Amino acid sequence: MAEQEETLVTPEMTASKGIWGNEQVSPPIALSDIRKWAIAVYWPQTPPRLFWDEQYARTTRFGGIIAPQDFNPFAWPIKPENPPEFAKPRREGGKGRRGMNGGQVDTYFTPMRPGDVIRARTRLRDWFERQTRFGLTLFVFTETEWWNQDNKLVKRHVQTFIRY
Repeated sequence: MAEQEETLVTPEMTASKGIWGNEQVSPPIALSDIRKWAIAVYWPQTPPRLFWDEQYARTTRFGGIIAPQDFNPFAWPIKPENPPEFAKPRREGGKGRRGMNGGQVDTYFTPMRPGDVIRARTRLRDWFERQTRFGLTLFVFTETEWWNQDNKLVKRHVQTFIRY
């Protein structure tokens, strides 16, 4: 009988690879949420007028107020979402239990505006393993997409988790 190769990839990961999870839907984005977010992000400076001055924003190529790119309509959930199995920390044994954030890449498309309702979905996109100074190390990539009510892509977020 051949010896099984060591891996940190779980059966749950293999089963869920590429499958989009349940969709989250934001409440409609309020103009006051955009303004408060911009104030918080740019504090103590004054945020760009595009994020709070309706009269000015109408004169721009956007034709009205838009949200800063990093605005998150899911920032204050009423009920916390349960992470998918592949994203939960492993409780057993030593290998694969430790981990760290490996970074993220956000790509922005259609800007968010007051009144938009954003849908988000996440999937386990891919992974690879290799030997590092920590031993066998697993690099896991999750992908989240945000879409607005007009079915226009707003944002793609790719997160890297590192487990060893």
